[in-house]
Amino acid sequence: MNIAVYCAASQSSLSFAEKTEELGLWIANMNHTLVYGGGNTGLMGVIATSVMNAGGQVIGVMPQFFVEREIAKKDITKLHIVETMSERKNKMIELSEAYIALPGGPGTLEEIAEVVSWVRVGQTNGICIFYNMEGYYDHLESFFNHMVTTNLLSKEDRKQIYFVKSLEEIEKLIENYEKR
Repeated sequence: MNIAVYCAASQSSLSFAEKTEELGLWIANMNHTLVYGGGNTGLMGVIATSVMNAGGQVIGVMPQFFVEREIAKKDITKLHIVETMSERKNKMIELSEAYIALPGGPGTLEEIAEVVSWVRVGQTNGICIFYNMEGYYDHLESFFNHMVTTNLLSKEDRKQIYFVKSLEEIEKLIENYEKR
């Protein structure tokens, strides 16, 4: 399975990096393929390096203007170079079946929010997972629940948005998704 991972391109806490590396090792060991933003820094660099070091496959998708800034990770299986961020998001969605958001900033949130919307309207059959490391996404989870209580998100659609706190929970969700 191709798994898109959205995450920070900047440095973060050591525990986020350790859990990101653990996820990367799991992706490789399960013979899944990582699809990510193509970066060499922050959690992006951590996940790609961990997958590659474990013998896994990594597909990066990066706009040309980032390549020109020399932040592309070159030692990956394949790097798709696109023109715009919109093309990047579309290509990552197209290439993947599961979508995981790790801690990140506004870009990470924008990317996973688009996937959530696409799943809701049936444009992709993928599974959306927020890896809620150390409660990073607690407020966002509460906000989605608030959307339900204000009737701006249906209970059925809310059930398609997963917030998990461990790799074991991710494993179970992916395994169940693969069985459907």
